[in-house]
Amino acid sequence: MMIVDIEDFFTRGCGRCNRFDTPDCSTRPWEAGLHKLRAVCRDAGLTEVVKWAHPCYMHGRRNIAIIGAFRNDFRLSFFNAALMTDPEAVLERQGPNARSPDMIRFTSNDDVARLEPVIRSYLREASGYAEAGVKPARVTASYDLPEELSEALDADPALAEAFHVLTPGRQNSYVLNLNAAKQTETRLRRIAGFRHKILAGKGATER
Repeated sequence: MMIVDIEDFFTRGCGRCNRFDTPDCSTRPWEAGLHKLRAVCRDAGLTEVVKWAHPCYMHGRRNIAIIGAFRNDFRLSFFNAALMTDPEAVLERQGPNARSPDMIRFTSNDDVARLEPVIRSYLREASGYAEAGVKPARVTASYDLPEELSEALDADPALAEAFHVLTPGRQNSYVLNLNAAKQTETRLRRIAGFRHKILAGKGATER
């Protein structure tokens, strides 16, 4: 079960897999770096909340960045990354289908202290866009959402936000899966079953 208490992430993990609250959790090797990164984000004046079982940092009502931990690294990922100018060339793409470079990836706990001035600068830049109400140009998808999925997203703001920050490839995986079902009832069942994956930032075929 995914966490809802922010402190759990830093002490137990996100709760999305069976390694939660065990020595094998992906957060364990990065505890020092995660705490330092958290401190930098909070000191930037951002509001800390839990979204998709991860620490998310907001300015006003806009998501600015989110922290994640993996086996081989931990990351600070920026929302609306297409706006970022990246003068230090530190942003990387989450995957081959990512629209824009959107994350700072850390492979050592010491990386946060080394990059702290850059992190602070990028958080200020992202917060400035949020404060000004600036959003990236809308990218038109090359596919139409099934009607049942559109209605589900309209009725569930959390699901809609999670779906729209997925990479185009992950979004398309749901479209293809749902379009393969001929009956509305089948599509609705699949959407209900997919909800936890979408909220976890995964594609339809990811485990």
